[in-house]
Amino acid sequence: MRAVLTRVTEASVSISGSTVAEIGQGYLVLLGVHTEDKPEQAAKMADRIAGLRIFEDEAGKMNRNLAAVGGAVLLVSQFTLYADTRSRRPGFTAAARSDVAVPLYEQVIADLRGRGFHVETGVFGADMAVQSVNDGPVTILLET
Repeated sequence: MRAVLTRVTEASVSISGSTVAEIGQGYLVLLGVHTEDKPEQAAKMADRIAGLRIFEDEAGKMNRNLAAVGGAVLLVSQFTLYADTRSRRPGFTAAARSDVAVPLYEQVIADLRGRGFHVETGVFGADMAVQSVNDGPVTILLET
């Protein structure tokens, strides 16, 4: 499982011009599921997202996690994170098909909500417009 996590002051997802999800302070997470991922990777990814300390404390150090700042998560499926770019036209054979990816994507969502986080989502497989205001900017790559 692979994620691009961005610390944001706000983020949203629109489909056909209509906003379907939005958050204030928190994380915009673009999540890719690999063909070989299992529930263990989803649990580990949720744990890494929840525990990552990239919000500043009183001393200006990245020392606070999402819970400490009352942040939310906007989680968006992103199969292109597993693009094979050895040629000019990317291939996506390493990205899991929806029958594998959807349950694992939903597990990450459920695990984060189970930890008390407010989680908004994109629509799996939809053509989405994702907007965000990157805070910092801080962008982290996560892999399980």
